[in-house]
Amino acid sequence: MTDQVEIDGITLHLGKPDASENQWIGQREVLRQLLACWLVVDERDLPLAPRLVGSPGIGKTTLAIAGAAAREQDLYIYQCTADTRPEDLLVTPVISDQGRIRYHASPLVTAMIRGGICLLDEGNRMNEKSWASLAPLLDHRRYVESIVAGVTIPAHADFRCAVTMNEDESTFEVPDYILSRLQPTLTLGHPERHDEMAILKYHLPFADEDILNLTVEFLQEAHGLKLDFSTRDGINVLRYALKRLASGGDHPLSRDQAWRESLERCLGEEALDLQNLAERKNQTLGGNVVSMGLGDFFFTPDDPLHPDYDDDEDDDDDLDDDDQD
Repeated sequence: MTDQVEIDGITLHLGKPDASENQWIGQREVLRQLLACWLVVDERDLPLAPRLVGSPGIGKTTLAIAGAAAREQDLYIYQCTADTRPEDLLVTPVISDQGRIRYHASPLVTAMIRGGICLLDEGNRMNEKSWASLAPLLDHRRYVESIVAGVTIPAHADFRCAVTMNEDESTFEVPDYILSRLQPTLTLGHPERHDEMAILKYHLPFADEDILNLTVEFLQEAHGLKLDFSTRDGINVLRYALKRLASGGDHPLSRDQAWRESLERCLGEEALDLQNLAERKNQTLGGNVVSMGLGDFFFTPDDPLHPDYDDDEDDDDDLDDDDQD
């Protein structure tokens, strides 16, 4: 595998693929959907660049790793952030020891050149200027233009990509002209109980059955209440609980004590009462409370100047008064 390549007289130094090894457990259908996106069914056909959507920790990156492994291609991961610049996404100039400029290809451009797969992780944390630099790559043109290096870089025929997006509020709104290029949307849900148990056992095969069951029961209840605790959260809770049990000391904890302490330290005190947390979340989101309009801040509901003031009610009252007279 070459470490550098020359394009239009410019030498680009390439990066290394991601070496992570994660087994994809359960939800086989979404893996099949991802692989279908990357198929090419005719010489005139083009692969798709899907969005992998779901809450943090649900397995979006693991899904991409599994997809790359199934296709036997190297995977390159670029972590998108709010301050990602176009040159970060494409080619970055670096001053070498000899005082010369070296051009380093990003994971994305390295995948484009080598014919690998690139995952743009948490893409909706990235600003529009950076997304704009990828517009020609994500349509039929399949190239990028590096202003810094002054070169146009075409994508290898085997190049594939996908974008993960978290469902939370700490993100940018991706412009429509980019969203139209990131199709289709593949949504990951929380795993079923037996799959979640298998995932925990895969990551922590040394955990005993009782503490595994405690963790899975907690996660399944949280999923049922539509709370945002993920399998990754469960792994962290379980990992810390096991460390607390192993630490011993003068006052060793019982299994239940260690797990409860771990739950509070990792996910907060509110995680100790999921039912109460779910009720408070529902109230925060609105519940059965009628939303207020602008007029509610200035006029009472029975004020004639209120936008929802009902004249008919006053007419009825007048009629009642007449009847009494």
